[in-house]
Amino acid sequence: MRALALTGPGEAQVIEVPDQPEGDGVLLRTEMVGLCGSDLNSFRGTNPMVSYPRVLGHEVAGTVISGAKTIAAGIQVTLSPYSSCEVCAACRAGRVNTCQGNRTLGVQRDGALRDYLRMPEEKLFTGKLSPKELCLVEPLTVGFHAVARGRVTADDVVAVIGCGGVGLGAVSASGFRGARTIAVDMSDEKLATAKAAGATDTINTAREALRETLARMTKGHGPDVVIEAIGLPETFQAAVEVVSFTGRVVYIGYAKEPVCYETRLFVQKELDILGSRNALPADFREVIAMLEAGRFPVDQAIGRIISLEEAPSALREWAADPGRFGKIIVQMNSGNL
Repeated sequence: MRALALTGPGEAQVIEVPDQPEGDGVLLRTEMVGLCGSDLNSFRGTNPMVSYPRVLGHEVAGTVISGAKTIAAGIQVTLSPYSSCEVCAACRAGRVNTCQGNRTLGVQRDGALRDYLRMPEEKLFTGKLSPKELCLVEPLTVGFHAVARGRVTADDVVAVIGCGGVGLGAVSASGFRGARTIAVDMSDEKLATAKAAGATDTINTAREALRETLARMTKGHGPDVVIEAIGLPETFQAAVEVVSFTGRVVYIGYAKEPVCYETRLFVQKELDILGSRNALPADFREVIAMLEAGRFPVDQAIGRIISLEEAPSALREWAADPGRFGKIIVQMNSGNL
């Protein structure tokens, strides 16, 4: 069967792999697979967690073929791409999303951009969703988990800094919980999608000063929750500066260089500063409920749907000009086992 493999930095090709996927678990036919920023970093050679060769793909819509006990053959599913050891401190605390030994599909182990794969049944999720919607579940869960970490309620004002794929998930999660949600970005196109996803207000920081605009919108108090979804030192700093006293700051992105803080703000404001990584099963179920309710602009969020054969050239184009591309989804045309 076919698979999309990275054979080295900047090198991707469709290869042939064994027809029968190895291992136990449920046999799935892959229908669609989304590409995300971590896939782009892996292609560029800047993802420190990936080794080569590596089959990409962890945002999956698939069809159950055989091996499931509770899901009938023919049912379409999505999946959690993470693994957990069950013995580390995180797993023992019930936070398996941050397992110290986690191996994510398409990163530390071969992923789903192949015609068929096997997955443990407990990693599968069903819903009354189209393959496109199922393919969006996993990327949206990352933002939903950040909103859960921030304990967002309908009484909160939430600012989400960065409206790429992950930030868009946080915007939709915050809006789904009924919070006043302020989307922050430098792209009018991304802000328009964020508005359709549930943002009540937007700030384009290419034209508006973040601190002053947020202060005006919140009567001088600042947002109750700030979610940082970019990973730049300046946005890390801005989050603690603009958040309200006794506010919560949630970091999804991580800066690639040291960040200098005015630590007085941590104490003076008595802030909760939280990290957020991956997602838990509850986040998958909440995203599916949101999509089933029609609360997300699926077609607006997807930039291109391509074939597996087009994927190598699409990765090269994406790497050359990232700002030109929205969400890329690979449509698989499954062969025979």
